[in-house]
Amino acid sequence: MGLLYALLLLAAAALLGAVVLVVVGSIYFDATNAEVPPEVEQPAKLRLLHALTVGMAVVGRILENLHICRQIQFVRYLRNGRKQGQDAKLFIKDVMFKHVPVRIYQPKAPSAGRRKGIVFFHGGGFMFGSIRAYEKMCRYLSKESESVVVSVEYRLSPEHKYPAQLNDCLAATTHFLQTADDYGVDSARVILAGDSAGGTLAAVVCQTLVGRQGLSKICAQILIYPALQAADFNLPSYQQNQAVPILFRERAAFYFLNYLNGEASLLEEVLQGCHVPVDQKLRYRKWIGADNIPKEFKGRGYKPWVPVSCDDEVYKELKNACVPEVSPLLAEEAVISKLPRTCIVTCEYDVLRDDGLLYKKRLEDSGVPVTWYHVINGFHGIISFFDSGWFTFPSGKEGLDNIVRFIQSL
Repeated sequence: MGLLYALLLLAAAALLGAVVLVVVGSIYFDATNAEVPPEVEQPAKLRLLHALTVGMAVVGRILENLHICRQIQFVRYLRNGRKQGQDAKLFIKDVMFKHVPVRIYQPKAPSAGRRKGIVFFHGGGFMFGSIRAYEKMCRYLSKESESVVVSVEYRLSPEHKYPAQLNDCLAATTHFLQTADDYGVDSARVILAGDSAGGTLAAVVCQTLVGRQGLSKICAQILIYPALQAADFNLPSYQQNQAVPILFRERAAFYFLNYLNGEASLLEEVLQGCHVPVDQKLRYRKWIGADNIPKEFKGRGYKPWVPVSCDDEVYKELKNACVPEVSPLLAEEAVISKLPRTCIVTCEYDVLRDDGLLYKKRLEDSGVPVTWYHVINGFHGIISFFDSGWFTFPSGKEGLDNIVRFIQSL
């Protein structure tokens, strides 16, 4: 009996050792293939953050292979973070706006009149993120700007494909515009905001509501390092930052594909640009072309991309990739010119930097007032780490405070 017990312990130790080796090896492989520029804020901390992110995914894959839980469920659970307690300065409650769960943050301090309202769409590549994961940011926005914040729990891919996420965000926004008085909000002072994929959704919702009758107009939109097009993954920022954590070039395309189709089998074709017909590429060049990006953003290197021919089967499978409801940068001028005052936040070391720069130019060319904040040493997602203990990045806090000042100016 003692021998059997010893053998079981030995087997368990061997299994644990193998798991540790797989995790450490995977983290090392991914970390050594990542590129962390020395100019980025606190590069060593970013490397560690990236290693933890990779480790989380590796452990999730092991658990999935052991049939304990799906990898995506494990990663989502960890990304949600700790549950926050009550806030002495806010009323916080969970309700349903039509079929969509939302969390509402209302300042307790008395107000002389109706407040501003902020509808917030979280990031996470359409696959991750939640109300809980963005709890700190929404609380901060509500308290510092003295606004009512509505955080939207839209459905996630790959379980729910486009346009489920967009439909949820539209439903929540229209409901809030119709019931703003119930929350002490002036419906004429409602702002749409979102980061990353949430920025995509905020931009599309804002464009969609331009033509809606019977609703108050959106006061402003805040787009925090948004993904605004799925036509060209070879812009200067995609080339320069293709392996900079926490969003690699391939991962950005992977998220878009899962959003559209629920899977990413056409990843290489999309990265090459085989999903866009030549005539469309020529038409989009006036909006997406690298010539529209200021030359100071090409100094770290840029090789003009040689267009490739379109694969008809790939185009047929991904024909929604370039519709404005997925790629708001490609909306028609009649829509762009009617958009409200806009705040755009970009980060230098972010594959999505140029999406923000190109949208900024389109809006300004159409006479839309734009406030632009560029985090010169920032990476994708940095604002989410404005208050994360040891993983706090000061530039994230500075970026969030700039957003608060924009809201206060409205």
